[in-house]
Amino acid sequence: MTIEPTAVIHDIGYRHYDGVRLGRGRATLALGVQSLRGVFGLGRTIRAKIMPLLLAAIMLMPTVVSIGVMALAKQFVMPYSQYAVFMQAVIAVFLAAQAPYLVAPDLRFRVLPLYLSRPLTVNDYVVAKLAALAVALFCLMALPITIEFVGEMLIDMPMPLHTGDFLGALGGTVLRAVLLAALGVALASFTPRRGLGVAVVIAFYMFTAAVSGLFYAVLASTGRDDVAPWALLLNPFFLVDAVQSALFGTDPATGEGYPPGVASCLILLAVIALAVTGVLLRYRKAAS
Repeated sequence: MTIEPTAVIHDIGYRHYDGVRLGRGRATLALGVQSLRGVFGLGRTIRAKIMPLLLAAIMLMPTVVSIGVMALAKQFVMPYSQYAVFMQAVIAVFLAAQAPYLVAPDLRFRVLPLYLSRPLTVNDYVVAKLAALAVALFCLMALPITIEFVGEMLIDMPMPLHTGDFLGALGGTVLRAVLLAALGVALASFTPRRGLGVAVVIAFYMFTAAVSGLFYAVLASTGRDDVAPWALLLNPFFLVDAVQSALFGTDPATGEGYPPGVASCLILLAVIALAVTGVLLRYRKAAS
């Protein structure tokens, strides 16, 4: 007795990809661009666009006021190098809102192995996420001072342009963006819950800002003026301001001065290295 075969092979038109495979570099770039777009809500729902665009608008408000004062009173009121320190609360909220978005969903839904099934490695994934957040933070902080500088050039001021202060502020913005991105991703990556990640980043900012100010006030009031400036470095914004003052010669935002520039630079590098190492260890554990 002959048994007729019952299996049928259907031709669904599948064709193998014969084009050029772009490799790890292009995959990392694509992940970074997608993450950067997501930080500002591009390609996401309208609800996701509200927070980043609102915070960006708030960041521009002092710039509008400053340009108005320069146009009407011919006075320069907002130093470029101090802009980020003045708006640090807004920047911290932006960091707290967007850092968990970059890392929490992939950890919560355990999709990291899907990324790593392609040429991407753990290091590539981390670099893409850190770079996306750093670029977003740089745009958030650099746009207001750039607009203000353009306004200063267009307005006939009785004083010379503050070009050195502007360029120094841009250099400090790069350092601040890298530091905050590393800290934000490191803090947010230790929990798969986005809401908890937001709370952790905000709590970290509030704690460092409060402890920095408290220690400085206590040490200054007890006559420890040589030690008090070190307490300011507990706040990431003051830490970058200290490095910015040392490297680019800008005026300190506190008006009180900071510890020696070499020490501030070494502390900044150590904090960034520690944060990046923590992120790499976290994702290697998650990938395994």
